[in-house]
Amino acid sequence: ILHYCRHLELINKFIRHKFVFLYILHIFYSKFCNCFHTILKFSCVYCCVISEGKPLKDEDVLQLLPVGTTATFYFRDLGAQISWGTVFLSECIGPLVIYLMFYFRVPFIYAPKYDFKTSKHWVVHLACLCHSFHYVKRILETLFVHRFSHGTMPLRNIFKNCSYYWFFAAWMAYYINHPLYTPPYYGEQQVKTALGIFLFCQLGSFSIHVTLRNLKPPGSKIKKIPYPTKNPFTWIFALVSCPNYTYEVRLKDSLLSAERDSPVF
Repeated sequence: ILHYCRHLELINKFIRHKFVFLYILHIFYSKFCNCFHTILKFSCVYCCVISEGKPLKDEDVLQLLPVGTTATFYFRDLGAQISWGTVFLSECIGPLVIYLMFYFRVPFIYAPKYDFKTSKHWVVHLACLCHSFHYVKRILETLFVHRFSHGTMPLRNIFKNCSYYWFFAAWMAYYINHPLYTPPYYGEQQVKTALGIFLFCQLGSFSIHVTLRNLKPPGSKIKKIPYPTKNPFTWIFALVSCPNYTYEVRLKDSLLSAERDSPVF
């Protein structure tokens, strides 16, 4: 942006006071660039042109904006921010740990006589394996697959997001690992069918996430429209916009069928 700017004013959006006023000279150029980079990276602000009032993108070029030789920018502090990668990891690690606490029946959850005594039903152990696999998969996808279009979100939102995932993980785990839990009515055949659907949906979800990743070049925020590929799991793109959520819903249905536990739904 600065290569095309001869006169730049930076103004606080709320109090309308100038806090920087300088001409782009060689002696100030490097210092200002460092300041500009630091503001964007660590303070998590966005700037907007006063004539348009729209947030600028990182890739915008000042010469192409509807401004003259003098440009005025307003910077707004967005407050404490947290990266989306950290949000996803927090949402996934919590349910993984919480479920295992109920599975191993740590003290103060059930009656003392059941402390650290796992269930006698094999389907309960299978449920723990499936639940753990699901969230380990999501953690690995967050670390190695996902490419986020937005760098951060407000820190206050993480408490709302995590509360949803953590609470329902505890609610579901409480009943599945309860000492009085009873297996599904149709027995082993019902569980095996549900397990097959579960694995199918896991493969489908992973395929969709990889397809969405390939639409975004590394370091880019460009969003392209996804289309079906040679992978059969992606053909559902012809029917729905976000098939990863379709697979997720069917995945939950399979757990509901296998465990006969309404909180799963």
